[in-house]
Amino acid sequence: MSPESFNSGLMAFLDASPSPFHAVAAMRQALQLQGFDDLDPTATWSIGGGTNALITRNHSSLIAFRVGTAPLADTGIRIIGAHTDSPCLRIKPSPDVRRSGVHQLGVEVYGGVLLAPWFDRDLSIAGRVTCTDAQGRRLSLLIDFERPIVTIPSLAIHLNRDVHKNRTLNSQQEVVPILGDLANETETGFHRMLLDQVHHQHPESDVQAVIDYELSCYDTQCAQRVGIHGDYLASARLDNLLSCYAGLRSLLDAETEQSVLLVCNDHEEVGSASAAGAQGPFLHTVLERLCGDTETLARALARSLLISADNAHALHPNYDNKHDPQHQPRLNGGPVIKFNANQRYATNSETAATFRELCTRAGVPVQSIAMRSDMACGSTIGPITSTVLGVNTVDVGAPQLGMHSIRETTGWKDPVLLYQALLQLFESEKL
Repeated sequence: MSPESFNSGLMAFLDASPSPFHAVAAMRQALQLQGFDDLDPTATWSIGGGTNALITRNHSSLIAFRVGTAPLADTGIRIIGAHTDSPCLRIKPSPDVRRSGVHQLGVEVYGGVLLAPWFDRDLSIAGRVTCTDAQGRRLSLLIDFERPIVTIPSLAIHLNRDVHKNRTLNSQQEVVPILGDLANETETGFHRMLLDQVHHQHPESDVQAVIDYELSCYDTQCAQRVGIHGDYLASARLDNLLSCYAGLRSLLDAETEQSVLLVCNDHEEVGSASAAGAQGPFLHTVLERLCGDTETLARALARSLLISADNAHALHPNYDNKHDPQHQPRLNGGPVIKFNANQRYATNSETAATFRELCTRAGVPVQSIAMRSDMACGSTIGPITSTVLGVNTVDVGAPQLGMHSIRETTGWKDPVLLYQALLQLFESEKL
């Protein structure tokens, strides 16, 4: 598959997924169109060889799987893991800020956000709202304003001559998006605006009130191919929707008799400790129900492999001293295997060797990264899932620049190279 063909779908997915809720909805729709059944967590499941199914939790995490014909205890399960969330600005429960004739919205920082790039951008708002209808029923709906409605203007350099010297940002005082002019102190609040938006997007729902919401700001600029030769792909939320899409396409496209599974967890950027996060019971519970009993689950996990896919730091040409000299992944250089002696990544020599072999079979170049010894690294769902399940795991990811910025950059070739390696995991007869 060409990068152009693969990235066309990836860019559409990125643009359609301004929140984890939208990302899961898009993946769920793609799976349903390919015949995956939507499982009810409260019902008894009847799962056998040939079953294709999916299940969601909190509408922000998703597991989808295809069951092979051989017993799971004899074959194990090939697993790809990723996460649906990205660092962002979340709207506070009582967000209306009225000062200096301007209507603003209070936000809180979600995850390790690079704050400076959020200034002077055309921002919209999207996520989930929980409402009541005319019959008093509670329902949750996705909304997306789909147009720029807020912005965070920078302070002019004339009023802050030292802006380039050790700049710090106070997220409470300085990161407060502007919604519009304030005609008077009784002007319609944000909750009323939300209700109007729900009526606009969901006229059939007869919503009477918005009770609560989980909404975030996002950049309205679409994903783009950039560079004088088109060498790069720039977009919001590449970390980690790129991996979600590569895993999804691998699951949909694989020609295999193996039992294969995709898990996309929410809340990775804030530690994964939630019912929908990798530290919660979601994946373990689903695997237990697939296997039928503890003995079968233990035997299946002993034969299984998890590829935890989460983007990796590419070498930045302006800051090459931030990388270990022997570990400098490049954009368009293929997927990166992540190593850390302190178990911030779950890779070991055996799982790394397995992934290298998969890349060799797929004709995909592979890179490695280990942090400078005097710098700390981040982590992924890999060590968490490996700890919870005891499954052999390798941490990998497409290389990217600008991680945790409002706009990130990867190589134009890297998404399809990651996909080809993941597809090989699902299609290989032996690992």
